Amino acid sequence: MPKHSRRLLSGIGLVCALALTATACGGSDDGGSSQKPVSQDDVRAALEKGGTITVWAWEPTLEKVAADFEKKHPGVKVNLVNAGTNNDQYTALQNAVSAKKGVPDVAQIEYYAMGQYALTKQLTDLTAFGAGKLSAKFSPGPWNGVKAGSDGIWALPMDSGPMALFYNKKVFDKYDIEVPTTWAEYLDAARALHKADPKAYITADTGDAGLTTSMLWQAGSRPYTVNGTKVRIDFSDRGAKTYTDTWQKLIDEKLLTSVNPWTDEWYKGLGDGTIATLATGAWMPANLASGVKEAAGDWRAAPLPQWTAGGRASAENGGSALALPELGKNEALAYAFVEYANAGDGVGTRLEGGAFPATTAELQSTAFQDTAFPYFGGQKANKIFAESAADVADDWAYLPYQVYANSVFNDTAGKAYVSGTPLAEGLKSWQEASVKYGEEQGFTVEK
Repeated sequence: MPKHSRRLLSGIGLVCALALTATACGGSDDGGSSQKPVSQDDVRAALEKGGTITVWAWEPTLEKVAADFEKKHPGVKVNLVNAGTNNDQYTALQNAVSAKKGVPDVAQIEYYAMGQYALTKQLTDLTAFGAGKLSAKFSPGPWNGVKAGSDGIWALPMDSGPMALFYNKKVFDKYDIEVPTTWAEYLDAARALHKADPKAYITADTGDAGLTTSMLWQAGSRPYTVNGTKVRIDFSDRGAKTYTDTWQKLIDEKLLTSVNPWTDEWYKGLGDGTIATLATGAWMPANLASGVKEAAGDWRAAPLPQWTAGGRASAENGGSALALPELGKNEALAYAFVEYANAGDGVGTRLEGGAFPATTAELQSTAFQDTAFPYFGGQKANKIFAESAADVADDWAYLPYQVYANSVFNDTAGKAYVSGTPLAEGLKSWQEASVKYGEEQGFTVEK
């Protein structure tokens, strides 16, 4: 997952606002496919006939995948378009759908945004193509993401972001700090580090919706319940309290540095040791290697700290899929490309290009797990990432309008990082804002 895929979205008109009764969009609240099944013979026939498909995606490894696909199927032309990352592409896609003109045949969509497109039936349900048979190919988190809480299959997973703790071993060794295995130990490590060097912090966190939902996910919180246009939002469960109790101490004791991610200052902190850890997705190594070259050999990966000693719980942070917009053309040909890219030979091509897989075969393969990372001093970090992927609970749900909810995070929960507002109260404010918006858009929201 490229770095930009975790930035908050803002200013989007939102797909849900177009037609929030699912029946108005050509379906029912139950999800599932009413399409006529499409056989593999139909797909093969489309490949033999050839034609052009347009793919909107920002993921860089798809360029080689598209070239290989064209080489394998000479009659096919893949028009790969970077319509912008997340926010920009979603806006462009929404505009095309509204105008019913220029809609791509394939679109890259992140898991957290999948629900809004699925609910309004703006994506083709891939169940009709027999996509259900591929479920065992993918790890639980990404597969749950493309189902978007329904009976349909709205995309095929392209990558994933099982979480790990990336830490600066040089800094930890210098101050004789043990790598934390629990979040309580993480808090102790934060205290020890900042006491040893007042300029050093355990991590940078200015408030991020993606990180917050991932941490809640790992803690066992399930704030969102979604059943079609009926949703429930509740940040008061035990898992949420477990998370806020610890994170509030980090905030109160000023153990987090207020440096925004992906800025020059952030990269500098990662390089000079003043930012000592990152809890994020397994797509991070490539960003460290390219953006923090001066610290090569200093960093390592470790399992995500646990909320309960001895536990084995993880979460996803990032990741996206390839979907077929309902108004796109050449569906059989488009599906053939998506299956090739995400469940066929294209997977190996993307791994060679530095992508992180969503497929269990690759995650469990000896070749993948034995890959040594020069940046991490030769560490075989993929073993940690693969175990994390297997430990992700598959019952997490995002709101059908998570894009909007994330865009107002800093105006609500994020205030806890810049004022005296308790984090638990900030989450309550986020809940209220999300409830209000959902009701305005026609959702039935249970408080």
